[in-house]
Amino acid sequence: MRISCRATLPATELEIVTAVQQLLDRRGSMAHAPVSLAIPDNVAIGVAGMFVSATDSGQLMERFFRGAEVDSGEMLDAIRFEQGYASAEGHAALHCLSGWVHARVHKQGG
Repeated sequence: MRISCRATLPATELEIVTAVQQLLDRRGSMAHAPVSLAIPDNVAIGVAGMFVSATDSGQLMERFFRGAEVDSGEMLDAIRFEQGYASAEGHAALHCLSGWVHARVHKQGG
């Protein structure tokens, strides 16, 4: 399924850190968190912007960051790849981006 982000301005690093921490705390406090509970769009593109690089996954992140539609499956593959090399904080941010992708797919009926 093709997904894109409605936000045009990415969140700042501080906004990303705060949103990731709050989301993980909220989801952790629930026995069964709904798929719709995800980071905001501007945080999603901010996280993608943190992982722009010359790699295939980094280039996909750049296309998403710049507002292009991307395939949700390819995005999830790129997230998993980047998690293998990310810091603990980056891994958490990518985990939340993965949740955003799942929420977007769910919202679009996929």
